[in-house]
Amino acid sequence: MDRYIGMDVHAMSCTVCIVGPSGRQLKSDVVETNGQALVEYLRAIPRPRHLCFEEGTQSAWLYEILSPHVDELVVVGVTESRGAKSDAKDALSLAQALRLGSIETMVFKAPSRFARLRSLATSYDQLTRDVTRNQTRIKALFRARGILTPEQLVYGARERSTWLEKLPEPCRPSAELLWQQLDAQRQLKRDAEKQLISESHRLPIASILETCPGFGPFRTALSLPVIVTPHRFRTARQLWSYSGLGIVMRSSADWVRRNDGWVRAETAKTRGLNRCFNRTLKYVFKGAATTVITKLPGSPLQQRYAKLLDAGTKPNLAKLTLARTIAATFLSMWKHEEAYDPARHRAQ
Repeated sequence: MDRYIGMDVHAMSCTVCIVGPSGRQLKSDVVETNGQALVEYLRAIPRPRHLCFEEGTQSAWLYEILSPHVDELVVVGVTESRGAKSDAKDALSLAQALRLGSIETMVFKAPSRFARLRSLATSYDQLTRDVTRNQTRIKALFRARGILTPEQLVYGARERSTWLEKLPEPCRPSAELLWQQLDAQRQLKRDAEKQLISESHRLPIASILETCPGFGPFRTALSLPVIVTPHRFRTARQLWSYSGLGIVMRSSADWVRRNDGWVRAETAKTRGLNRCFNRTLKYVFKGAATTVITKLPGSPLQQRYAKLLDAGTKPNLAKLTLARTIAATFLSMWKHEEAYDPARHRAQ
């Protein structure tokens, strides 16, 4: 008899609920968030075991230690809870969703692949956010005194003495401390970028993917730990949706009654890009499209972009089309392990 196990994970404890094939709750327990304790608890459950828990801070670690002890392990995206909520109810709802096959968003997990590269990419992202946050604080300090700070001039080391004179005496120590913190964070960010690229060069596929238009060592290093394997995506459209480049069509009242029966209404369909996506990949592919447009004149993709503009396509939609083309090219290169060939795009 199959056992469907839902686990609501917290820092100190995990609430576990087990249901049978009919949906009847068989057992509910609270287990310490400890690897050995969780493994021993699962081993005591008869096979086949199907386990489900939500994406979170401990999800990669739990997936790594628990996947050998279950027949199926599913990590789901966090959804908004409605109605009454408790740890036991959350675990039961996860188990029932796994039993019924009604899980909408499954999170891909491969903690053992590119683990070091993924850790470095996470550190780089955090340092980037810290630099941006500190820059915002510096601008806010000047803005609080009615001083405008155009562009990036206020962050430069050469102009700091000039900017410091514009502040009143009580505010100058705060500005100096924020500038010192910004310099340290920028240096750490540069070091993290070097380590990230160095680690990616240890992978044979990195040198191939760096030949993709608009890509280089840095964008390749960011993409590898996110995609992990190209075989996750059967088609390029799936990668587009995962990267926030998928077009979503919406319509309402599609049918109207006429004399000859029901016919499809001529209603305008609203459309836009999907909102559930990986932000790193969208940043990478749209950045690659910008590089192709501005720095690769004469390339087949840049020529395609120019043709789209000549045909009347809006610049933002033409850039989106170019980003989707680059994403499809990147996926194909990885699947076939082939370097970029401009002749193929010229033929198209």
